[in-house]
Amino acid sequence: MNSTNDKTKTIALPYNRSRQAREAETMLDHLTDDFDDNPATMAYFYDLFRRAYCQGESLEQEGVRIGTTCIHAPEELIYAMGATPVRLCNGSYHYDQIGADFMPAKSCSLVKATLGMLSSENVIPKVGKLDLIVNPTTCDQKKKASAMMVGMGHTVYDLELPPAKESEQSREYWKRSVRDFAQRLRQVTGKKLTRKNLMAAMARTSRAQAAFRILHNFRRQSPAVVLGKDVFLVTNAYFFDDIERWTEAVEKLNIELAQREKDGFCAAQKKAPRILFTGSPPIFPNLKLPFLIEESGGVVVADETCSANRMLYDMTAVDEWLVNDMVDSLADKYLKPCTCPIFTNNDDRRRRLLELCKSFAVDGVVYQAFAGCQVYEMEQRSVAETLNKEGIAMLYIETDYSPDDMGQLTTRIEAFLESLKARKKKRA
Repeated sequence: MNSTNDKTKTIALPYNRSRQAREAETMLDHLTDDFDDNPATMAYFYDLFRRAYCQGESLEQEGVRIGTTCIHAPEELIYAMGATPVRLCNGSYHYDQIGADFMPAKSCSLVKATLGMLSSENVIPKVGKLDLIVNPTTCDQKKKASAMMVGMGHTVYDLELPPAKESEQSREYWKRSVRDFAQRLRQVTGKKLTRKNLMAAMARTSRAQAAFRILHNFRRQSPAVVLGKDVFLVTNAYFFDDIERWTEAVEKLNIELAQREKDGFCAAQKKAPRILFTGSPPIFPNLKLPFLIEESGGVVVADETCSANRMLYDMTAVDEWLVNDMVDSLADKYLKPCTCPIFTNNDDRRRRLLELCKSFAVDGVVYQAFAGCQVYEMEQRSVAETLNKEGIAMLYIETDYSPDDMGQLTTRIEAFLESLKARKKKRA
């Protein structure tokens, strides 16, 4: 008798049958199949997410890989040192559940999912071994996550942010933090920061930002020529895609959208309520709220989130093209215009929301807060009061990565959209 017959063999499931792959595939199928007339050039992004998240294809790039947990990590410095930045923010409910095993029950889903991913062997998307993780000290949960990542075996650099951004003291504090970060990158990569390589890095990111700005401006059109669910997918691809390939794909999308505008194409119904999305960031595969808004007949025409608009909109203004001056200019870019709720004063964020509502002819605002994300939960009241004074309706939704509340959310979103339609008729 063959002894191997007496042993139970453990057969690992192929990645495309794993829980995280099925979760990603379900959302991607919704985003592609539940809507008619998707832009042809979006095929690049649909295929990218299918390969990376559903099939587990490796996206490793040559050279040093620097993981980032927030948009405050200056990617230009990373590129200048010959390294590649990889945004680690994760939207998977599967990884959220893994993170829940060692995180408090009321923790933010984004932080739990990111730590759950980093603690897993089968990390998706597959970006390879990280040489360093830079963790900006934003909210309290991300600050405490630093020690947990170190405990998992990762090398972590804490990029220290000031609690406020208006004072000269906070600006100087932040500039020193960014300069110290540049020195840490030099230690990791073995390369010196020069005027030439920093200018080249800034040129790469500037081209990407220029492409995004054009895409951003297409969202002003009425009727809409592109849906918000596609814009969020495009910006989420920036987390891990090669920057040149990403930029070229966005430029091709912009050409198609220009033709759509010329042809008078409507991506949504002409009378679809125009929605501004703000709050906790939609990160694939947790795009359930933008998806539900547009499946219910609305259209997300603008956003104020760190996974889209806030990530790519602001450009660097350089006065002197010397290395130290360029580094200081980058520091200003990542601090001064930022509307993150971690700062003590949220006046800039409220002004930015009103500006977006006006310039994009918004009918209403949907404010998402992940359960346990205290900064967004605490700030929603002041935002709602500001919008209410201007006659702008806001729907506040506290949710997490679980799909269990989609039915309830659909009911609330449909009711909100109907109320916006009634308001428009009354004004007319």
